Amino acid sequence: MKINIVTYLLSCFLLIGFSCKNEMKVSNEILIEQKVEALLKQMTLDEKIGQMSQIRHFEENADAHVSEKFIGSIIHTQGPTPGKTAKEWQKRFIELQKKALATRLGIPLLFGVDAVHGQNTFEGATIFPHNIGLGAANNEDLVYEIAKITALESQATGFNWVFSPCVAIPYNEKWGRVYEAFSESTNITEKLTKASVKGHQGNLADATTVMATAKHFVGDGATDFGVEGGETTLSDDEIHKYLLPPYKAAVQEKVGAVMASFNSINGISMHNHKALITDTLKIGMKFDGIVVSDWKAYSRFNGIEVVNAGVDVIMAVDGDLEDFQEGLKKAVQEKLVSIDRIDDAVRRILRQKFRLGLFENPFPDTTLVSKIGIKKHREIAKQAVRESLVLLKNENQVLPISKETKKIVVVGEHANNSGLQSGGWTVNWQGSLENYKEATTILEGIKKQSKGTLVYDKNASENHFDADLAIIVVGENPYAEFFGDIGHESNQLKLTLTEEHQNYIKKYSDKGIKTIVVLISGRPLVVTDQINQSNAFVVAWLPGSEGDGIAEVLFGDYNFKGKLPHSWPKDVKDFEHKYGPNFWDKTQNPLYEFGFGMTYE
Repeated sequence: MKINIVTYLLSCFLLIGFSCKNEMKVSNEILIEQKVEALLKQMTLDEKIGQMSQIRHFEENADAHVSEKFIGSIIHTQGPTPGKTAKEWQKRFIELQKKALATRLGIPLLFGVDAVHGQNTFEGATIFPHNIGLGAANNEDLVYEIAKITALESQATGFNWVFSPCVAIPYNEKWGRVYEAFSESTNITEKLTKASVKGHQGNLADATTVMATAKHFVGDGATDFGVEGGETTLSDDEIHKYLLPPYKAAVQEKVGAVMASFNSINGISMHNHKALITDTLKIGMKFDGIVVSDWKAYSRFNGIEVVNAGVDVIMAVDGDLEDFQEGLKKAVQEKLVSIDRIDDAVRRILRQKFRLGLFENPFPDTTLVSKIGIKKHREIAKQAVRESLVLLKNENQVLPISKETKKIVVVGEHANNSGLQSGGWTVNWQGSLENYKEATTILEGIKKQSKGTLVYDKNASENHFDADLAIIVVGENPYAEFFGDIGHESNQLKLTLTEEHQNYIKKYSDKGIKTIVVLISGRPLVVTDQINQSNAFVVAWLPGSEGDGIAEVLFGDYNFKGKLPHSWPKDVKDFEHKYGPNFWDKTQNPLYEFGFGMTYE
């Protein structure tokens, strides 16, 4: 066999280069471990516990706590923002970072934020479709790009840690966080998780990347009847087969953090579940990053048991800080918590701070501010909107809409409201009922496309029965976490459209006007009657800031690509069981199977 000498030599050089890169990585990791151990030996117990403490930047005495209580990380949540501009956000975090660097050992702070579909806490940032839409698009390259942009815009506002991606597997649409997850499919979730972690973290020490967090470990989406923080009654085999693979994928991509979940597994709170957190995640999967608690875990889940289970960073917020720090110190002194467990936690925290390069470059890059919400980022977001749309019905090819259609009536408040179209975790924790800066609405997109007469009938209170076509945009109002649970005492949410929205559709379809329904929703809803009444039915999920991308598909500039990331329910009776349609109980026949989605061909 003849061998091309040029090809042979090139292969050798590539192998040598690959080997050198691997050796450099190994060498760098060894150096980091040496630095961690050297720093750990110098630390007092108070300083170690401080590193395990996370507080909000706007809490009373936050600055003093960073200086005097050796705080390890800061979180931004619902509440006062650091300012109106990105520079003001950076300025606030730089102030806190300087206080951390002025402590005896000068250990830099981590700054964390729930950037779950873009840097969604900053008005003016690029807001992408929520994960359920990305699951419908099922494009790992796109998810990778979205995560890269989210990381950059998060760094531009001063953050180096994001609590994303959510890698839950929702089993019941009653759960209020269905939209935060990619899909009911373990395979899709695993694939997109990998892409998301890779996109967020990149070369972790770069100024444009952040530490990612796989959440919520584990079983948060598989609780009985979809109750947030409820009981997950799956067998060990089911948990390992269906729920853990996305976490394994995240760990393989060197995810920096994993967040513990509010739910219980067979009677044991996940924050207290040593078998899963320590034995399965840390030892079994060889996860060497940070396990972070969820909100107020110390006071909610039996204090020091949270630490003994393997949680490394505690969200010591809303009055928990003093109880946590004093309680943990006392527990160590009384040998209820071992110093080895404390050292394990601090090693993991320091390791990630070194990997992020924070000891060399502790401050955000001020030049990144100009990159927030730029056209390039919004084009990627618009692509995500287009690819996420799922076409369930297209009777007599009413879609695509001719741009020459003489008169179109657009109906529904969701058509002209970027807050409503974006869902929860958008500017505010529970989302917004109003438009926010820099976003485009669905109506704006339709206006760009239509060359005929266009009228907007916000509440179907007018009678545009001479229209050739009605585009009815209906759906859910924003919600987040337990406020979105169907049947929760805090809301009136149902798995169906409101009667008012049902009437929007009925009013125009009853008059024989061609009716196209666009559904804005964080989960599959029972809309069987509305699908039957319409000529075309489009699931748009929660598209984010680039609502005009929807019109680009409706008018045929682009084809439909999205496929259902969840099976679609036929009736509310489908939810009388522990799980939604198509889970475990195969006698339930969904209206549309998982993976369904039409195109124009």
